[in-house]
Formats: sequence, C-alpha cells, structure tokens
Amino acid sequence: MKHVAKAMRPFVGARNFDLSRQFYLDLGFRESRISHNMTLFVADRAAFYLQDAYVKDWVDNTMVFMEVEDVPRYYEEIKALGLVLKYPGVRLSTVQENDWGREIFLHDPSGVLWHIGEFYHPPKD
Repeated sequence: MKHVAKAMRPFVGARNFDLSRQFYLDLGFRESRISHNMTLFVADRAAFYLQDAYVKDWVDNTMVFMEVEDVPRYYEEIKALGLVLKYPGVRLSTVQENDWGREIFLHDPSGVLWHIGEFYHPPKD
C-alpha cells in the first residue's frame, strides 16, 4: 500500500479545558474552535486537538514530541512567558543534551508531557 501522510494530529485531554486552552494560547499556538468541547491548536506545521475530556490514566501517560529548530532559544522564550508561575502544575526542565540532540520537557496544566526537541542530524526518512 502506498500513501502520503500529510499530517499527524494527536488528541490531548484536559482536566480543566478553559485553563488548558489559555495555556496553549499563551504558549503561542493559534486556536481553531471545533466544538464546545474540542479545539485545534496549530503552530506552523504542528497541530493537535485539545479535548474537554479527562481520564487520569490517559492524560498522565500522554507525551507529545514537537521538533523545533533551536531548543535553547525556545527554552528562553518559554521561560520568559512565566507559565510555571501562572499555571498550577506546569513544569519546565532545563535544556537536556542527548546523543541525538537537545530537548526540554514541559508539563501542561493537566500533566501532559511535551518533549520539545532539536535533532543534531535529522532522522532519515
């Protein structure tokens, strides 16, 4: 079977939908409201659906990887937003150096873990 994948859009749950919506807006995502309990957030070519749905085991085990061009710069920009102080439960790690590249970890208000990374050498297709 041959096909062309155009995009991936994971579904992310939220303990407090309105709080999470505001968090992602503050983080710089653009919102496209789909319904009263779901919205699409977009940043450049990356996108995900935020749902007004909370199942603790699901949300506690949700991880999303977002590739960026410059992790240290992205880290400084996120830090400057003050999200850790503004939103309960939000955590931001310092830049981690790995053999494959750099990354930071950001937990959203519901506990969803975002890996925000930059590859030293892009993965081969």
